[in-house]
Amino acid sequence: MISIPGSPVRLCDNVSRRQFLQIGGLGTAGLALPDLFRAQAANVTGTGRAKRCILLFMGGGPPQMDTFDLKPDAPAEVRGILRPIATSVPGLQISEQLPLLAQQMNHCAVIRSVSDEYTGGAHGQSVYLALTGHKNARVSGDDIRPAMDDYPNMGSAIARLKGHGQVLPPHIWLLDMHRRQFAGEGGGFLGQRFDPFRILQDPSRRDFRVQALTPPQEVSLERFGARRGLLEHLRRQGDQVLGQRSMDAHQERAFNMILAPQTQRAFDLSAESAPLRDRYGRTKFGQGALLARRLIEHGVPLVTVYWNGEEVPGGWDLHYRNYQYLPILAPQLDRGFSALLEDLDVRGLLNETLVVWMGEFGRAPLIEREGGRGHWGRCYSVVLAGAGIKPGMVHGRSDRHAAYPVDGAVSPQDLVTTIYHCLGIPIDTELTDALGRPLRLCQGTPIQGVLA
Repeated sequence: MISIPGSPVRLCDNVSRRQFLQIGGLGTAGLALPDLFRAQAANVTGTGRAKRCILLFMGGGPPQMDTFDLKPDAPAEVRGILRPIATSVPGLQISEQLPLLAQQMNHCAVIRSVSDEYTGGAHGQSVYLALTGHKNARVSGDDIRPAMDDYPNMGSAIARLKGHGQVLPPHIWLLDMHRRQFAGEGGGFLGQRFDPFRILQDPSRRDFRVQALTPPQEVSLERFGARRGLLEHLRRQGDQVLGQRSMDAHQERAFNMILAPQTQRAFDLSAESAPLRDRYGRTKFGQGALLARRLIEHGVPLVTVYWNGEEVPGGWDLHYRNYQYLPILAPQLDRGFSALLEDLDVRGLLNETLVVWMGEFGRAPLIEREGGRGHWGRCYSVVLAGAGIKPGMVHGRSDRHAAYPVDGAVSPQDLVTTIYHCLGIPIDTELTDALGRPLRLCQGTPIQGVLA
């Protein structure tokens, strides 16, 4: 196995997770994807307009009242110090720290009434619910480790249902994950072969490369290709030593992925112009969003950009010094998210790509001691854009403190179901677990108000 470490990130419970990427070895090349490619045997098609999805996940939970649901008339201990600004949609205002995104809101639908009364604002429970659309009844709180009976992550389910015909893996996960891995981030009962292909290296670094897709320096592509021929020869000879690792169509595809020029091109950010890279921002998130655009162009059905920040302790988990850290986080979000929408639109990709911005919950209305806000799942905001989404609109309304929905309340299950619906996956789809039991994929209802 190969381990590619990342930087430790701490959240509010002070638990640190050493981030890593483990990919089974294929010879000494450092990558084996046959199981992943075996996972693409089944396909379910639907009528959704979106061919692909980019999920921008704000790990930690961004504050709704400081981003997309400002309350300028609320008491000072609720409204904070940020002012709302006008956007490209008449009557729609967002935070003054998102001026570039304000110009792109004509592409977006803002949902201000997502409400979760189940998880109690615990990271582990909320991440599981947000990424799977299902409640996790095993344990409560933050510490929910992956288990074989978990429901699959949205990307893993899409990989199972629609991941076929492309060279690259069907679900790619970019950037850091906070602390240890949560339940709901992987393939769950579909098996580890449906876990996302994780790339945790920093794409803003000049030396960025996907180590797992790069043969060792002492092994040329010609020699690497020759190893494929050797494995095929041994398979033909019936060499029992290889056992399950004998060459088959899925291993052949794994070799092809490493050798394919398309693979190298997809991850080659140097192919982008310097002005465009600057437009996205030379940050981990900005370049991650740009890399996500390149990956969906090369046929990846779903790319998750999981951003928990680096300069700010805990990233979006803003328990402390909210207005000291937001000026660091918000400009990176503003530049990267707005550039992604603008770039997709210019390239004609936005009308066939669903873009989702969300966290696992929002933040509490009252500013607490040390200037932060606590966890809050009872009402928070999500932004959708692109294929299948009605642009330039707001769904739902929160009360004067952004604490509870007063109109158009929807659940995280509804949100996940809406994403599946936009991607053409029927909401009555069932997946089979390891015991052969059919389990319903969707537990919510599509949010009709945001659908085009």
